Amino acid sequence: MPVVIPRRRIAAVLTGLVVALVPPSVALTGAAGSPAAGALPVPHVAAAAAAAPLTVSQALASQSGQSAAVRGYVVGQPTATNTVVRSGFPNDYALAIADSASETSTSRMLYVQIPSAFRSAWGLQSNPSLMGRQLDVTGSLSAYFSHPGMTSTSAFAFSGTSTSTPPPTTTPPTSTTPAPTGTTSPYDSTYYASAMGKTGSALHSELHRIISSGVTTLTYDQVWTALKDTDQDPNNPNNVIEVYSGRSIAKSDNGGGVDQWNREHVWAKSHGDFGTVDGPGTDVHHLRPEDVTVNSTRGNLDFDLGGSPVAQCTGCLSDGDSFEPRNAVKGDVARMIFYMAVRWDGGDGFADLEPDNLVGNGTAPAIGKLSVLKQWNLQDPPDAFEKRRNQVIFDTWQHNRNPFVDHPEWVTAIYGS
Repeated sequence: MPVVIPRRRIAAVLTGLVVALVPPSVALTGAAGSPAAGALPVPHVAAAAAAAPLTVSQALASQSGQSAAVRGYVVGQPTATNTVVRSGFPNDYALAIADSASETSTSRMLYVQIPSAFRSAWGLQSNPSLMGRQLDVTGSLSAYFSHPGMTSTSAFAFSGTSTSTPPPTTTPPTSTTPAPTGTTSPYDSTYYASAMGKTGSALHSELHRIISSGVTTLTYDQVWTALKDTDQDPNNPNNVIEVYSGRSIAKSDNGGGVDQWNREHVWAKSHGDFGTVDGPGTDVHHLRPEDVTVNSTRGNLDFDLGGSPVAQCTGCLSDGDSFEPRNAVKGDVARMIFYMAVRWDGGDGFADLEPDNLVGNGTAPAIGKLSVLKQWNLQDPPDAFEKRRNQVIFDTWQHNRNPFVDHPEWVTAIYGS
């Protein structure tokens, strides 16, 4: 005989299934927002939902800044809005998670910011074996790398466990307890001594004083010689490395001809109209070798994400109002821009240079896009080439330093996160 299940038991089972299937952010309602007939009270739904993290797809649709736990598989490290790398991880600053371990579409990934306290345990450069693992992460559902993401992340755990790496307890900075610097430099007790512990406008002002003191100003002709030293190919002393294209080219092949290299102003000289006169126009901290054609393509465009591929510059993109360099030098570009803003602040007879959050700045003494430049500084920390360049400029040419190469965290200290 067939088994007969009482109606009350069927109703109870179906009610349990409804509770389990309702997403955390959805309440069961009827017409005009009133509770649907037979629906469980909302507190019961919320309690059931709180027991399980959001899926990645739910998190992607809930980018309103609320705090939430999300469960997903580690599928790589985001390095730009539409770029996630799956090997050769540049640092420990971010994760991309998805509902499937085999996901390759960035549109179905959540970009997770990794605060400094978690990087050694949960960053991919230090822990590449995290690839494919399912994690529960908790933080604020808000854009990261201009992509749906999670910021201010407060907890990481392997799914199904309670293990996490909480941030270490720290004492809030006071007037006598400086904020932690995050990195150290051999020049902290000498060159930067008066800046240590400062933040915001006080740090900006003191760094300006430091990097404007005792400087040797080059002529535009001297820049040719300086660049052959500062940007020398570490694998071929007869060549220089072009900043955007990454091409190694003979030092002697400089000039204005096709496929030669010339002097690129990373802070475009028309942004403030300083030209090539001695001063910001010859400051070698932001002058770099670049292919003549690529230099022309970049022109005076601001920096931002997206566009069409640039000829002779693999990994570069441009459109009508912005230029995106290859990933390996995004941080270099950002730190050169921040250097120029601190060094040339209007007190030397030139325009007050400032980054802003716009593109298409034209001749205004401003370059954008600030939010993107801050991201680039984080995603691409200073490498050996950039550090050597800073040292050569200090030792041999201008006798000042780019403080953001020595202390990239000072970008956040001055311009915010």
